[in-house]
Amino acid sequence: MMRFLKAAFGALLLRAIFIFALPPLVLAHEAHPPAPPPAAAAASTDEAAFLRENEAAMTRMMDGMAAKPTGDIDRDFVAMMAPHHQGAIDMAIIELRYGKNEQLRRIAQEIIVDQMQEIAAMKLAIGERADVSQPAPTQPGAEDHSHSMIMSPTPQK
Repeated sequence: MMRFLKAAFGALLLRAIFIFALPPLVLAHEAHPPAPPPAAAAASTDEAAFLRENEAAMTRMMDGMAAKPTGDIDRDFVAMMAPHHQGAIDMAIIELRYGKNEQLRRIAQEIIVDQMQEIAAMKLAIGERADVSQPAPTQPGAEDHSHSMIMSPTPQK
C-alpha cells in the first residue's frame, strides 16, 4: 500500500513539474477551443468587417512603430509608443462598433481614454503639442480631428 502511494505521489509530482515547466503560452493556447475555419468566420458580416478593420488597425500600428531612429532616445520612444497606444485605441473603437459584451465595451471605453491620456502625456514630456480633446471615436466624423483642442507643452526647467 505504501509503495502504491509513493508511486502515485511521484507520478503526481512529476506531472506538476512538467506542467509548471511548460511555457505559459503553450498552456494558454491549449485552454482555448480551436479557431473556427475561415469560411465560418466570414459567414457573419459583422465578423468579416471586424476582422478587416482589426487587420488594418494592426497594420497601421506596426507601420507607425517602425519609426526611423533619430538619435534622441526619448523622442524615439515616443515615436514608437504613440502608434502602439493608438493601435490599442483603434482596436477598442472596433470593439465598440461590433462587440456585444457590455463588460468588454466598458473596458474598451477605458482603454480609449487611458491611451489618449498617455499619448498626450508622452508628447508633452518631450515638448510636443498634444491633442487633448477629440470627437468621440465611434461618432460620424471622428476621423476629422481638425476641431480638436491643442495643448501646448509646459515649459521645462
